[in-house]
Amino acid sequence: MKTLFEKIVDGEIPAKIIYQDDICAAINDINPQAPVHVLLFPKKPIERLSKAEQSDADTLAHLMLTVPNVAKICGLDNGFRVVINNGKDAGETVPHMHIHILGGTTLGWPPC
Repeated sequence: MKTLFEKIVDGEIPAKIIYQDDICAAINDINPQAPVHVLLFPKKPIERLSKAEQSDADTLAHLMLTVPNVAKICGLDNGFRVVINNGKDAGETVPHMHIHILGGTTLGWPPC
């Protein structure tokens, strides 16, 4: 069964893709927690970060190196926060690893 993000990339679920390359894609979160809230995800599904394998290392590195590019596209020149939820207790709701890129305001700490 395809994940939500696979269906988006395959055009089965409409979404405005704000960044895409051969390895990953980024969309706006439908439930934003900041003025800018983007989800960056690998096209190859990885269930969650703790399920990543050594063979996923290049994909994970690519994702992290893509974060600043997506942040720049979104106008987050004054800073941004990166979050990866891992598991239900962390707030994970989609079983396809993704990176939240948040910004557009001064973000507090701790986050909750």
